Amino acid sequence: MMRHVLAFDFGGSSGRAVLAHFDGTKIQLEEIHRFDNEPVMVQGHLYWDVLRLFHELKTGLVRAKHICEVEYIGIDTWGVDYGLIDESGALMGNPFHYRDTKNNGYAAKSASVMDAEKLYAETGTQIMDINTLFQLLSVSDIQPLSLDMADLLLPMPDLLAYFLTNVKTCERSIASTTSLMNVKTGKWSDAVLKAFKIPKNVLPSIVESGTIKGTLSPSICEELELPPIPVAAVCGHDTQCAAFAVPSQPEKDVIFISCGTWSLFGTELDAPVLSRESARLGLSNEVGYDGKITYLKNIIGLWLIQETRRYLHSCEQSYSYAELEELALNAEPLQYFIDPDDPVFTPPGNIPQRVKDYCVRTGQGCPGSLGAVVRCIYESLALKYRMALEEIRTCTGKDFSAIHMVGGGTKDRLLCQMTANVCGLPVLAGPKEATVYGNAAMQLMAIGAIVSRDYAKNVIAASEPVMRYSPREDWFDAYTRFKAVISSNSTESE
Repeated sequence: MMRHVLAFDFGGSSGRAVLAHFDGTKIQLEEIHRFDNEPVMVQGHLYWDVLRLFHELKTGLVRAKHICEVEYIGIDTWGVDYGLIDESGALMGNPFHYRDTKNNGYAAKSASVMDAEKLYAETGTQIMDINTLFQLLSVSDIQPLSLDMADLLLPMPDLLAYFLTNVKTCERSIASTTSLMNVKTGKWSDAVLKAFKIPKNVLPSIVESGTIKGTLSPSICEELELPPIPVAAVCGHDTQCAAFAVPSQPEKDVIFISCGTWSLFGTELDAPVLSRESARLGLSNEVGYDGKITYLKNIIGLWLIQETRRYLHSCEQSYSYAELEELALNAEPLQYFIDPDDPVFTPPGNIPQRVKDYCVRTGQGCPGSLGAVVRCIYESLALKYRMALEEIRTCTGKDFSAIHMVGGGTKDRLLCQMTANVCGLPVLAGPKEATVYGNAAMQLMAIGAIVSRDYAKNVIAASEPVMRYSPREDWFDAYTRFKAVISSNSTESE
């Protein structure tokens, strides 16, 4: 019997509704609705247009009902951002975007309340200004009464699920991105909440991945003429959905890159790594399906290419991604490097000019063409992957025979080949729809159509081919120069 579930995947620049049809052997994905997810700048602050996103979600539901009988619904999004709900259950305002400049510097400011080493030992989360904890601190300065007036804080996937079901819970994987959860107990951290004076009652109860949040509310059912379809608590964090879908053999250590707007470079462990070295290197312990720890490095990913393209379009210079890649292919290789994670590249805007400025500031000269800028971005991403690989090897003592790349970045053949070259390992690219496969597979497990996680991985592996990229060049000298460049920039910034 064919089974049908509906996966909603909200990324940093776009979202989609995808039907997953399972015949017992393979999952066939059918994208039925795709939409932009463009933030809005209002009076100097950047917000998510969450009501528009919910409208698009309802559009996906309506389109799905005309195709098949949907058994379950699952929602995944990016991490760290949230909405506040008041006592009446109403949304208090559009959620701030993690790239809003109000967050700048709050991770450092927090050290006066709880030092970074202690905070890391408690939460296991990489210390970044964008984390929910630091966003709350920044909001308390510009909107000092907002948290006092709130009844509940809901991370983005849980907020959208609440709009559908009226159920106010938080799925565990998304909770682990907040810097508010104790990574060892899986509960909200009393130590962090007490230190930062965050009321515990504003945080919802945490539910496990793979359970049921609730069903579509009576008002939604009436509005959309739908039955009360269950909404599953899939891994709300898209990274964990993607990690779930990585094809692997249980007896081997696997390292992967979930490559999209962000690049998440990591491996799966049974327990968190909370050492001083891990904290110093900025590695993060996030909770995935079945309590597994995804130990990873957050790296700014294809955002740099996406925002370059968007900015050029705003200047009436329209390029497709394929055209940008072609320009990069024709540029001189390994001439210029940037640190993709330098804060200068975080806000929206003129990324090409910031790349040029970075190169000039670090004594490399100026990339003279758009192709040279785009090639610099691609090469720097691949080189940053090599750095993350070495850091994870150091902190886990594990070695890896290949890198599994999943997500939209697998369509960038240039980036895949560069990654193989610089890391000296084959790159196994696919599935490109890893996040949706993971979302759908967890739903299928919830309804009993897939019996185990290992079987789910076999089903996903059979559903989409994987491409292999073998190392073709030795990038050791380039990696040495890259490290020197970002080291000199870091010293200069200090």
